[in-house]
Amino acid sequence: MAFAHDAEVSLQMAAALVNALAEPDTLRNRADLDDFVDTWQFTGRRDRDEAELDEVRALARRLHALWRAPEDELVAGVNDLLREAGALPQVVRHDHWGWHLHATNPDRPLAERIAVEAAMAFVDVLRSDETNRLRTCAADGCEGVLIDLSRNRSRRFCSAACGNRVAAAAYRARRAGD
Repeated sequence: MAFAHDAEVSLQMAAALVNALAEPDTLRNRADLDDFVDTWQFTGRRDRDEAELDEVRALARRLHALWRAPEDELVAGVNDLLREAGALPQVVRHDHWGWHLHATNPDRPLAERIAVEAAMAFVDVLRSDETNRLRTCAADGCEGVLIDLSRNRSRRFCSAACGNRVAAAAYRARRAGD
């Protein structure tokens, strides 16, 4: 896969954010948001209030819609996210990260910075004509999303739990047929 490392991480982060609102909802409170921010190593401003949580949850719903959108709607949505944030890409280096792109000031609200990170990663997907790597989980009843970064484009499930559940059901079905 030819995506830059920061784009891959941002795509995985965006999928994790979308999936955080699935059952079970793992973005219910400010502590959950703190865990998400720590896991994905976001730097910069944090308000740590209910408004920030609400903004990030709203962004997750917006990204979920983009994940499932046809290409022309994805383009429009990405452009909207970048325009709304007044994105101005810059090359930066901090912490253990090598050179990578930031397109907002670290003092901007968290939801805006997450939106721009995701939008910039979607730009790479679009420019590489790889929108088919933005997928929904193949498990029945799962609304999760995933980014298939595998070489052979074989990833089908949003998590190991969904993959295991499908495999166990297939095994039980085979055993019942014996």
